[in-house]
Amino acid sequence: MKKASKDQKKKVVLAYSGGLDTSVIIPWLKENYDCEVIAFAADLGQGDCDAPALKKKAIATGASKCYVLDLRKEFLEDYVWPTVRAGAKYEGTYLLGTSFARPLIAKYQVLIAQQEGAYAVSHGATGKGNDQVRFELTYAALDPTLVVIAPWKDPKWEFHSREAMVDYAAKRKIPITVTKKKIYSEDGNLWHLSHEGGILEQPNLEHKYDMLKLSNTYETAPNKPAHVTISFDKGTPVAVNGKKLGPVELLEFLNKIGGEHACGLLDIVENRLVGLKSRGVYETPGGTLLYKAHECLEQIVLDKETLFEKQKMSMTYANLVYNGQWFTPLRQAMDAFIKETQKVVTGDVTLKLYKGNVIPAGINSPFSLYDMDLGGFSDVEMYDQKDATGFIRCFGLPMKTRALLLGKKNNVDFGSTKIIK
Repeated sequence: MKKASKDQKKKVVLAYSGGLDTSVIIPWLKENYDCEVIAFAADLGQGDCDAPALKKKAIATGASKCYVLDLRKEFLEDYVWPTVRAGAKYEGTYLLGTSFARPLIAKYQVLIAQQEGAYAVSHGATGKGNDQVRFELTYAALDPTLVVIAPWKDPKWEFHSREAMVDYAAKRKIPITVTKKKIYSEDGNLWHLSHEGGILEQPNLEHKYDMLKLSNTYETAPNKPAHVTISFDKGTPVAVNGKKLGPVELLEFLNKIGGEHACGLLDIVENRLVGLKSRGVYETPGGTLLYKAHECLEQIVLDKETLFEKQKMSMTYANLVYNGQWFTPLRQAMDAFIKETQKVVTGDVTLKLYKGNVIPAGINSPFSLYDMDLGGFSDVEMYDQKDATGFIRCFGLPMKTRALLLGKKNNVDFGSTKIIK
């Protein structure tokens, strides 16, 4: 890493979004660390990543330079698709939209810091959230020599609320879109849009979904259902309604139709890594369709034991991604197992979308293990129903033996069950 000369200020590379926190952090870093701030913004498909406008705003706010990189394709191919193939959902529901974006942003932040000869990297994540961990674990994995400046945890940081930052921005004439009335903290990319703060900090109160940007509400969604067919090749989505699409175009299409039908709206209280609970609303329309279609396809192509082990692994994978442990040997090893399972996850899945519901409406695969004759109720040559008698005797032998040996000591609790004559 290059060292600054005596007449040069030290450089700090800031993960910049142009939002409230990072807009305030640029002048704050300059004032408190007497440094040159280089901003870096990643275009992950958040919709408002206008490169010229971001660069202009960052420099007007005090940055000496601003990088804006289009990482949408890499984001989907190297971070999102592997997580979909893993079937990873944090706590069974959250589709990890913010989680797997942070390691990618931090990776390029490290590369820019090395290229610019910066001594430090900085981010706007708070000390109460998960993103601080995701950023800083990635820094540690990719370049442990870099100093990390995390303003929200810095003794010099004088702000104790987002409202105070709004006042600071107003005094410094820093352009922001957040107001004290609508002070939701949002994070968006091509995969999802998350909302936190404001009324959402009170789980006992119903909100009005007035923050939605990608989706209709259940009430405003069309009264007529729509059908969409998603095609996969070895676990990777490659086409919609028979038309091959690149990853960005494919997800944009699914976001549009899924959002129109209010699919992928999630209102949850989750357990953050730091030990506290938080409530958030997530919009993940296209991602919800992809997860459902992928799950449907796996149900007919994977054998029972492989599917069982993969479903167990998906929980571990989700925790790794959520906890910021993307660049770890364990995740890489798990990807090797998942890649093997996906060799047969090829085919087409049709879904019916109706007011937030995602309903399977047809699954086809050349690797299907589903036998219509075997799976039906009629007798077939391959399966003799009388064979089940001996199977159950063997399968239930441990339970029967225990009951016979222990008798009344079996400790079976019938509870308040009564026989009604």
